[in-house]
Amino acid sequence: MTTFFAEHAWLDGGVTRGVRITVHSGRIAAVQASGPRRGDVPLPGLVLPGFANTHSHAFHRALRGRTHDAAGTFWTWRERMYAVAARLDPDSYFALARATYCEMALAGVTAVGEFHYLHHAPGGRPYSDPNIMGHALRAAAREAGIRLTLLDACYLTGGIDQPLEGPALRFGDGTVLAWAERVAALGADEFSLIGAAIHSVRAVPRDALPEVVDAAAGRPLHMHLSEQPAENEQCLAAYGVTPTQLLADAGAFSVQTTAVHATHLADADIGLLGGAASSISICPTTERDLADGIGPARRLLDAGSPLTLGTDQHAVIDLLEEARALEMDERLATGQRGRFTPDQLVSALTGQHALGWHDAGRIAPGARADLVAVRLDTVRTAGATPDQVVLAASASDIDTVVVDGRMIVSSGRHVLGDIGSQLSAAIAPLWA
Repeated sequence: MTTFFAEHAWLDGGVTRGVRITVHSGRIAAVQASGPRRGDVPLPGLVLPGFANTHSHAFHRALRGRTHDAAGTFWTWRERMYAVAARLDPDSYFALARATYCEMALAGVTAVGEFHYLHHAPGGRPYSDPNIMGHALRAAAREAGIRLTLLDACYLTGGIDQPLEGPALRFGDGTVLAWAERVAALGADEFSLIGAAIHSVRAVPRDALPEVVDAAAGRPLHMHLSEQPAENEQCLAAYGVTPTQLLADAGAFSVQTTAVHATHLADADIGLLGGAASSISICPTTERDLADGIGPARRLLDAGSPLTLGTDQHAVIDLLEEARALEMDERLATGQRGRFTPDQLVSALTGQHALGWHDAGRIAPGARADLVAVRLDTVRTAGATPDQVVLAASASDIDTVVVDGRMIVSSGRHVLGDIGSQLSAAIAPLWA
């Protein structure tokens, strides 16, 4: 049993000063307002529940700082992404993912949703173990010390009525049945859950969507949704409805569903998502990096869709920045300040429900002992009140991260050592 003492802690209802958090077997056993006692482990600054990164493509981390083109688009960026995908094997995938997940841990992430579609060997040939790439991701998260929800993606076509080709052949299983049978061979454990994903309406034909939804029953189901206007235009041309309506007709939306991006929505689309209480994974730093646009986050929340945050292609891995950008993008789009309260931003930061970890995301008895201590005395946070530090702090201000009661970051350093060097070593061969 370990007892942590927090100078300030974000409990239900807001910030409480002076909190002792007792942890037993990875769970919070007791939370009490108190002064420190002998033997307590001090947690400086403000202690928040563990952050949930609800949308990640780990191998995209290799693209950071290499894709800036004066006339580039999402589609030219995608060609660079395909080039990296073509070069990865299980060992290099593991090394890159482990270092990327360590970077997430340094940023306060205690659980990640990995939107996994890099399944097979070049040319689409299955490995002798058809899930070896997924196993690499699970092992990487375990060593990095964070939990993982493997959102194994069904990916059948290279566009509406277009076959997979080139590097994208690695993504596909051929049929929904083959995809479902492969995923069924995976099993959850203490550190990872198995979810499902519809890559997009470009990658899964209309007739196949209900099959994927049925195969994913009882598990988290994620999908890219209306990230680009071109996606909407193609869907309307092929099917006569928006991507949201197409997915709704297939029964895809429920409280277990998370729509990623949801940037370019019609009013009716917002109503469909909110009416189903489906979550939304907003990825502001990716959406601005790829010039995708600013989505209707506030309207989605008002309609009934819980908001969560993801770092997607990892142009930045900083969930505090994602939370702040949620508010700042709304300010740019509407000309109004205070679109989200700090409590709503913290809820988005800690949206573990979208990953199936319903016993995490709160500092309360019975919850998983996920704790993130953000310093209040750095050059960025000095002078900020604890209840508004989410609007001032960055990942660099995170001092301590505890996952399931285990301290994996202390004094801003990961237990696995120099993560920058590990990232460099994992990325360099992919561009050699």
